[in-house]
Amino acid sequence: MAQKTNKAPGAGEWAIEAQGLVKIYGSNRAVDGVDLKVGTGSIYGVLGPNGAGKTTTIRMLATLLRPDAGSARIFGHDVVKEPQIVRQLIGVTGQYASVDESLSATENLVIFSRLLGLGRTEAKRKAADLLEEFGLSEAAKRPLKNFSGGMRRRLDLAASLIAQPPLIFLDEPTTGLDPRTRTQMWETIRRLVNTGSTVLLTTQYLDEADQLADRIAVIDRGHVVAEGTVDELKTSIGTSSLQLRAKNPQDIEPARRIIERVLEVRSNISAEAGKITAPMGDADRVTDLLIALREAGIPLAEVSVQKPTLDEVFLTITGHGVKEDETSKDESRQVEALRA
Repeated sequence: MAQKTNKAPGAGEWAIEAQGLVKIYGSNRAVDGVDLKVGTGSIYGVLGPNGAGKTTTIRMLATLLRPDAGSARIFGHDVVKEPQIVRQLIGVTGQYASVDESLSATENLVIFSRLLGLGRTEAKRKAADLLEEFGLSEAAKRPLKNFSGGMRRRLDLAASLIAQPPLIFLDEPTTGLDPRTRTQMWETIRRLVNTGSTVLLTTQYLDEADQLADRIAVIDRGHVVAEGTVDELKTSIGTSSLQLRAKNPQDIEPARRIIERVLEVRSNISAEAGKITAPMGDADRVTDLLIALREAGIPLAEVSVQKPTLDEVFLTITGHGVKEDETSKDESRQVEALRA
């Protein structure tokens, strides 16, 4: 990992360029031709169920696994030919805290800092700064065995940032955390990018990808099946829908007819207190619709626009939800066997 820098090396280049990455375990192609391009100074989300190939892809990009085929470069450096340089440019945080439970938070961070070449005084200062940044100062001397899951996860992330690497891999960093701690982690991840880092984030949580990622790759069964911004992925499966609710029940049917005439679409009336829903292909026509409803003397109680959700995107693209299947479990077991 690199010392703190105000600017990622190779600024203006891709932080990550991967082409045709393949990793095979026996008869299972855990990663089967993954292509990725991640711009510097961004949060790039990799979305998929357990065992889809997310963690295996990160391990290849981080030089922890050798690809069976394909190539990858980190800030222009080949992960196979230049692994030592790549390792100086990255930080890797996994799903579980990689720290010693018998030591305090301060002791863990000081040890990691010393291993990275910091002097004793600098290591103590760095530990104190990181504990404050991650809201752990009050627990600095507490044994890790008394830490909650969220506190351990934050400490793990703090440890990976001791040298302020320009590229940070976060592999499902909020798995199992309560909603409040997840939100705190989201804020921390945003701060990392605001201070110059690039983040590649894998997650099973659709709302997490929606909240954080500038771009998203959807991986399923070892393949990238879709890639783009959140809005691009949502638009790819259909247009937004316009939802209206008339104040007076007797106005529902005439309002529906006006909606269909002005928007030139078919609408439907839901059972939810007379809410009318129609696809919104042309946003410019919404103003015409509101004027037409007013001229017809139809007051509205509610107007809203609903975009497709990432849940709908994932289901449409992959044909199934974000959940672990037997193939995923097989791959997870194979990865764990390799780690052992």
